[in-house]
Amino acid sequence: MVITHSQYQDMPPAVQESVLNVVGGYPLSGQVRVSGAKNSALVLMAASLLCPQELCLRNVPNLADVERMAEIIRSLGASVVKADDSLLLNASNIGQSSAPYDLVSQLRASFFAIGPIVARLGEAKMPLPGGCAIGARPVDLHVRGLRALGADVQIDHGIVHAYVRGQQKRLTGARIYLDCPSVGATETLMMAATLAEGETIIENAAQEPEVVDLANFCCSMGAKIRGAGTKTIVISGVRELHATDYGIVPDRIEAGTFLVAGAITHSSDFTLTPVVPAHLTAVMTKLRSVGAEVSIEAPNTMRVVSSRPLTAVDIETLPFPGFPTDMQAQFMALLTLSEGNSVITETVFENRLRHVAELNRMGADIRVKGNIAVVRGVPFLSGAPVLATDLRASAALVIAGLAAQGTTQIRGLHHLDRGYEKLEDKLRNLGACIERANIDVEPDGIASSASLTNSPLDQPAPLKP
Repeated sequence: MVITHSQYQDMPPAVQESVLNVVGGYPLSGQVRVSGAKNSALVLMAASLLCPQELCLRNVPNLADVERMAEIIRSLGASVVKADDSLLLNASNIGQSSAPYDLVSQLRASFFAIGPIVARLGEAKMPLPGGCAIGARPVDLHVRGLRALGADVQIDHGIVHAYVRGQQKRLTGARIYLDCPSVGATETLMMAATLAEGETIIENAAQEPEVVDLANFCCSMGAKIRGAGTKTIVISGVRELHATDYGIVPDRIEAGTFLVAGAITHSSDFTLTPVVPAHLTAVMTKLRSVGAEVSIEAPNTMRVVSSRPLTAVDIETLPFPGFPTDMQAQFMALLTLSEGNSVITETVFENRLRHVAELNRMGADIRVKGNIAVVRGVPFLSGAPVLATDLRASAALVIAGLAAQGTTQIRGLHHLDRGYEKLEDKLRNLGACIERANIDVEPDGIASSASLTNSPLDQPAPLKP
């Protein structure tokens, strides 16, 4: 079909999109600074709504998700002021019990605010949450827990409405058993219970470090919580919380991502700080099984040294202290270059293997059946244009690109920017050849061929010894 000049003029123009161009084959060396934990920052920002005074959160990562959470908190009547890597939050004047759908739909963690709001105001309206499309993450455990604490909860047209009857509008302590150790439900109910009347016991609670960080933060404001980090958390409700100055723990998933990047790249040797080694036990164990050298150099510093050959291992994702689902994609990238066959079983989310197609595009040999992926190691990966499908998948593609022959161009960076602070800058400081650029994308979403072939980083990778 021939397109006439007038038809061509009527076609929508191409748009600009940011991509990462990664040239593989460069060793990494030096030291990288790990940012504050994204998953802690978001829930601690929600927990600030419990306090009627101004407080300070330090070591806050500069991420798109953090800014979205700040917008949600502001929509509820609180103030959020950023100063370097700190946030000043003041929820003394919150009077709005509902958050707008267009904000909540972009960020699943925003739903955590329902616990603090109903605890403070006696009523909360929150749209059902959004976020990465990695599978169903229902809120039924949150709802059942809030009902156990004395709230009436109704779900209508996608809005969860929780309210407490009576003049005091105060939740009441209860014994709550979670059918599965959901991090979100544990955190939501723990926050709600801090201001409840009486004692709350959460059984089969999540044990993740972010849950412990939330408990420590609430305790620094005057809450009474014990048992965080175990399967049973006990909260004795208090009338009111007070201001605090609190530093967020280092991001264990970012640290794990860099450890895998060090293991997959040839002749790499670098350190990470600050880290909490106890948060990375499962990741360290699997890296050592693969053949990488991982050591603890100081209480808050770790070192990774790459080695060859890499050996296949099997992985099953599990709640903490098991192997984290948030490290599954990155580890899959590593196992594509490991000798032998590896089996990865994803037990946490049912739709978290979509990065397989993109890794196979780079020459990997991965087959999927249900929630199981079989990875057969190949001698090398080849750079290719790929599309990130979620946050951790984007990190996996960056890792694969660091080891691939040639240039890998990664699209879908809005996923990456949700959870990694200045990832390309940190990798570049370690010696990686990586650059963010803009490309033209046609109206149908396909990048122009010129954008895919004329990368500013097109150059031969360093020769390997």
